[in-house]
Amino acid sequence: MDTVNPTLKLNHEELFTLLKGFITEVIGAEFVEEMDITPESSFTKDLEMDSIEIVSFSEKIKAHFGDQIDFTGWLSSMDLDQLINLDLSMIINYIYECQ
Repeated sequence: MDTVNPTLKLNHEELFTLLKGFITEVIGAEFVEEMDITPESSFTKDLEMDSIEIVSFSEKIKAHFGDQIDFTGWLSSMDLDQLINLDLSMIINYIYECQ
């Protein structure tokens, strides 16, 4: 997937669609079809993603946005409770602010 144009800022809905696509690539379309993924979906509880899948998801973000988004650094600044409760809207808001 190509990186985005750094002058083009995606809105929240566009970011949700993009990230939902990354989730689909990581966990598989057959699983996503059975889920109702919303911005409030948590990675561990709702999407049941394990650590390897979350790492793969973060790599897709890094590949897409490049140095524009320090997703790994942002995640590493969180404590365990924040990571467990991480949901899609938190990531959307972080990326939106970094653009």
